[in-house]
Amino acid sequence: MAAGWGPLHAARIDFSDPLAPRSIDFDDAYHPRSGALAQARHVFLGGNGLPGRWAGRRRFVVLETGFGLGHNFLATWAAWQQDAQRCDQLWYLAVEKHPPHASDLARAHANSPLPALAAALVAAWPPRTPDMHPIALDDGRVRLLLAFGDIAAVLPELVASVDAFYIDGFAPDRNPAMWDPWRLRQLPRLAAPGATLATWCDASAVRQGLSAAGFSVQSAPVWSSQREMTVATFAPRFRSATPAGRQGMPEVRKVAVVGAGLAGAAVARALAGRGLAVDVLEQRPGIAQATSGNAGGLFHGVVHAQDGTHARWLRAAALHTGRVLQPLLASGAVHGAVAGLLRGERLLDATQMRQWLSQQHLPADYLRVVETSLVDASPANPSLAAGRPGWLYPQGGWAAPADLCRAWLAGSGITVHTGQGVQRLQQQAGGWAMLSGAGKPLLHADAVVLCHAADAAALLPAGAIGPAWPLRAVRGQTTLLPADTPGMPALHLPLADTGYALRLADGRLLCGATAQPDDADPSLRDADHQHNLATLARLTGWRPAQATKLDGRVGWRLQADDRLPLLGPLPDGLALAGLARADQPRLLPRLPGLYTFTALGSRGITHAALGGELLAAWLTGDPWPVPASLVDALDVARFVSRAARRAASSVE
Repeated sequence: MAAGWGPLHAARIDFSDPLAPRSIDFDDAYHPRSGALAQARHVFLGGNGLPGRWAGRRRFVVLETGFGLGHNFLATWAAWQQDAQRCDQLWYLAVEKHPPHASDLARAHANSPLPALAAALVAAWPPRTPDMHPIALDDGRVRLLLAFGDIAAVLPELVASVDAFYIDGFAPDRNPAMWDPWRLRQLPRLAAPGATLATWCDASAVRQGLSAAGFSVQSAPVWSSQREMTVATFAPRFRSATPAGRQGMPEVRKVAVVGAGLAGAAVARALAGRGLAVDVLEQRPGIAQATSGNAGGLFHGVVHAQDGTHARWLRAAALHTGRVLQPLLASGAVHGAVAGLLRGERLLDATQMRQWLSQQHLPADYLRVVETSLVDASPANPSLAAGRPGWLYPQGGWAAPADLCRAWLAGSGITVHTGQGVQRLQQQAGGWAMLSGAGKPLLHADAVVLCHAADAAALLPAGAIGPAWPLRAVRGQTTLLPADTPGMPALHLPLADTGYALRLADGRLLCGATAQPDDADPSLRDADHQHNLATLARLTGWRPAQATKLDGRVGWRLQADDRLPLLGPLPDGLALAGLARADQPRLLPRLPGLYTFTALGSRGITHAALGGELLAAWLTGDPWPVPASLVDALDVARFVSRAARRAASSVE
């Protein structure tokens, strides 16, 4: 497993010359005094034949090595907006090791010739965490993927088919790592057929490195001086094949999603956002079943000392959830809040917690340490009971899962069929047929995504998954207190540790939840209510003084043993026998057009939005919004590869 991309340090910028801000760390200007947008249009757009090359295409992908202050992106976005022949979707990937503070970004664009676009970029600027940050702009037709990390760590983790490269960064003598020939050799893996490249740099070592990487290199004049810039076209003598487990379906047009809970709704939203026709089939008469039917649910990241797989995935997923939720909350379509969440720490003291933050350089707009007494609690000064220290996630929060499912499924291009129970899948020419229990055809689609939790395994063709998935259904019971319960605390923010407490939009208090594996009892149990009230007391210091009417709900969470979702195309078990290597998920052959996204466990709201985007990108061939090492950890085929590694180890 690849290490994370952190820790990160923010850019330090000298604005004493407002026409040419300088990096203090690299002692170089971000752009020439003659103008950042002028350079972007001449060097990067002109050098890559844009806007002409994206005309009429469904998708066009740009990769910039060094986002800086974002001028190249803004110039590209503006050119796309102004072009009547523009592509349907513009994808812009950018790698940045030293992201600026949001305040510095706003200062850099205070007098921008593109004020609306610059303001949208500043408003969407994410926390400085070492992750990929997917940002949808222009009603989702412009997708900005910001990869915050060192280019040496980031480039091997990108999965994309890039049409145009913008090779930018501070001068080679100031920032040699950005121009290293070995770094340039990562580009062919990402280059689409006919990809082009442009850079203002004319250094012979850079040109030689590009030539060695398979680019046909030429010189071109720079508009502002007598120097030359470099342009190139990818013309390799050999192209390596995409691994079997990483291939998409670029010609897909119609997709069926089985299951209308959080996973299915998120996948449907992501696929429809790419212009596909999506049919959602739900066996029950309504949507948002199982734990997706709870009155409320939390989302937030986690922090671990080593910033491992779970911490990196949950951080990126929670931040993305907050971005997706904001407009839905503002419109009133979803009840909830992205106003922060406080999670109690039961093992570390405040000093140790701050040491973790210091080691990882996680920014305050992602995570802070809080230690206050209960009497000081207020919206601006949240607290846990008994002055316990806690982790404050400023961009965490809560949402009503059923609202979220309905909002996502109401999108254009999505047709929902409730009361449609798919009992069997049948592979046919050009796709899959979904059949009822009586063998009646329900629907035909190019691809199918199974999102109906524990029921998904029952639909799999023989031999589809190799070793059985290590899954279990975990019963959970929540408790609801009426809004008029005497003495109930305000709970300005959701509180959590191993349980949670949350004030809903209607004033009721939700707390829970129990976790009982392999328990099929659907009835509300008083013992479980008492467990939840004990959790409430631990978090808030308060418990109802007398018996009150307790309401609640029972649902089942499907989770894998490693507590990560199952996501991706299903492995073809019948093709594994003759496979030379099965120790890596990306090497495993897959059943064409059959995918799953399930086992979201107790973190459905956190997992759903980014997981849906990843699955949609995987299926369509769009750039992946998640680093490759994290995809390996989520890949439904990971259990096959783990079994193969164990078998090989036992032989040795």
